[in-house]
Amino acid sequence: MKNIVRLLFGTIFTAAVFLSCSKDENKNFYQGGTNPALTASSTSAMTLLLANKNNVAVTFSWTNPNYQFTSGISSQDVFYTLQIDTTNSNFTNPGKAEVAISKDLSYALTVGDLNTKLLAMNLLENVPHNVEFRLKATLLNSSVPLYSNTVKIVITPYLDVVYPVPAELFITGSATPASWQCGCGEPPLASQKFTKVSSSKFELNLTLSANNSYLFIPVYGSWNAKYGGTGASNNTNNTSGDDFKPNGSDLKAPAVTKSYKITVDFKTGKFTVQ
Repeated sequence: MKNIVRLLFGTIFTAAVFLSCSKDENKNFYQGGTNPALTASSTSAMTLLLANKNNVAVTFSWTNPNYQFTSGISSQDVFYTLQIDTTNSNFTNPGKAEVAISKDLSYALTVGDLNTKLLAMNLLENVPHNVEFRLKATLLNSSVPLYSNTVKIVITPYLDVVYPVPAELFITGSATPASWQCGCGEPPLASQKFTKVSSSKFELNLTLSANNSYLFIPVYGSWNAKYGGTGASNNTNNTSGDDFKPNGSDLKAPAVTKSYKITVDFKTGKFTVQ
């Protein structure tokens, strides 16, 4: 009887070991892939023009990274990200631009799209910039991306604005020292006039009274034009900065009365209060 028990135990143990080994052999392990090779239709220096915004500026193409598992080449979809940064930043710049691309092995950037990406990186218009491109490849469940080589192009962007840039800009409202303008054509107040610091950006240092309201106006003493918040009702903006729009709602000042640096940028359609 004891021999029978030993024989049964040995048989069960051997079967368990065999199944365990078989299960390990059936696991599908990730073995890596090949860094994609990135090429561009042209690497010549380019000057972007507003008139050509719908034209293709450059087309990027790349090889499949061929992600490999123990069972063979992966059949999963590969997801790509085209990364754009300035030379010597090594793609560590928090403001670098990215374009998400699903499955395809090429992507055409229009003049307008490329220009928008560069301006969003705070690159000055009408100035040549050394720009670098690379591709990041990932699988849906892969935590180890593969990166391509870097492609370098000298690119000059053009000024593109969300709203037309006024010649001058003022601030008015209960949050300002002069309170609301009467709208009766009173003379401009130099103390509430912004300084134009670039082709699209205005700045002003001014004391704002806590939780009161204000607006931006291109002509002091006139209500024919104004810029305010994008919300449906007054004072719904982020007090440290937000989007603005023509004929927008009243903007709310921060919760502390003190001097602030107010920046209004017509290129991005955003303002900041610092």
